Amino acid sequence: MSERDLRPGGREQWASKIGFMLAAMGSAVGLGNIWRFSYVAGENGGAAFLLLYIAIIILIGVPIMLAEFSIGRKSQSDAVGSFQKLAPGKPWVTAGFLGVASAFIILSFYGVVAGWTLKYFVSYLTGGLWSEPADGYEAFFGGFIGSSVEPVIWQFLFMALTVGVVLMGIKKGIEKANVILMPTLAILLIIMSVYSLTLGGAQEGLAFLFAPDWSVLAEPSIYLAALGQAFFSLSLGMGALITYGSYLSSKERLPGATAGIASLDTVFAIVAGVMIFPAVFAFGIDPSSGAGLVFIVLPGIFDQITGGMLVGIAFFFLLAAAGLSSAISLLEVAVAYFMRKFSWTRKKTALFIGGLIFLLGIPSSLSMGVMADVTFFGLVFMDGMEYLSDLFLPLGGLIIALFVGWGWKKAESLEASDFGSSGIGAFWLFLLRFVAPVAILLVFLAQIGLLDWILNFFGVQL
Repeated sequence: MSERDLRPGGREQWASKIGFMLAAMGSAVGLGNIWRFSYVAGENGGAAFLLLYIAIIILIGVPIMLAEFSIGRKSQSDAVGSFQKLAPGKPWVTAGFLGVASAFIILSFYGVVAGWTLKYFVSYLTGGLWSEPADGYEAFFGGFIGSSVEPVIWQFLFMALTVGVVLMGIKKGIEKANVILMPTLAILLIIMSVYSLTLGGAQEGLAFLFAPDWSVLAEPSIYLAALGQAFFSLSLGMGALITYGSYLSSKERLPGATAGIASLDTVFAIVAGVMIFPAVFAFGIDPSSGAGLVFIVLPGIFDQITGGMLVGIAFFFLLAAAGLSSAISLLEVAVAYFMRKFSWTRKKTALFIGGLIFLLGIPSSLSMGVMADVTFFGLVFMDGMEYLSDLFLPLGGLIIALFVGWGWKKAESLEASDFGSSGIGAFWLFLLRFVAPVAILLVFLAQIGLLDWILNFFGVQL
């Protein structure tokens, strides 16, 4: 790492604002945007869900995202160090520790699923999935994830790619990777969406996505689903945006960058819906099929269309690349913290922490096979880890919103966010003080099962 990569104080920095924005987009745009958005929208009314999701992004997601960027840039430190510097000796630092813990937990199982996408990409690339396997796609997928060795190998390969990028540093590793990955993902997603519109299900698929059935808004569960998807999609509460913001120069204005990142992330999710819904409707598939939609149903569709092997190659490259861009940001959260805490080199830290997360992920990798009987929170191990992360993220986001809204002095919050004493700044603080905390608290209560009990107590049924 050259001295030009560092600020006078020794901290790395982005080479450009566009590099920062693409890296932050890479953190947000992941497997969830490509397939999770589609099946969550499918379960919750399509177009009405989409409009509600966009409203929540604007009113809750963007304010918290800007809060995280403001904390990171102001402190010029990692997720934990930021709170220790801005509010020394106060419990706000809990959000930083939750972020680092979330990075470990999420990447441990995220790397497993991303390894599956890497396996499918290579299988399509080498011709192994150009035609339906003898026992069918469901048996192929079940046999793969139930193996005692193969899922761990692909998890290892994916984690090795992630570590390789992070150990190269901010400019030469993370920024350069995302400058290549994000435009490539956008081009591939657009091409595949246009292709999907030719499959015969375009009218029905687009109507589902863009013609609202307002009656579904009478279901309280749709609001929680939209809020949860927005939180998941924007990478809120996991320390990634604080960490990325800490590498940003003070001369860059945050509100415009934040709005641009959130807008493009939302566009990615919508275009992914345009890619998936026409295809599934053309073949009479349930759009809420979850993981099976990606690894079982879509390969079956690719097998029935002209040039399906090329579509399969492009689709699973898209998934693997999206997974890599998000995994990079998760690893950087932990790496940045441990580099500062122990004064380790970036290379040593990336290799050590990456290896530790890989080992932590092995039980998740084997949880569909030899470790299927090992449970965590009463769930198979990988689902238990995901459940734990679903508890940590809203808690982290809640503390961040409360810290910027109430824990920081008003003038300091407005100065750090680049709003100054403007009306928009006052509205931003209002959202952080009142709207966001209530919404996040609802998500958290839903995760721990208390929301149903509270609503039932007041006679409201979800």
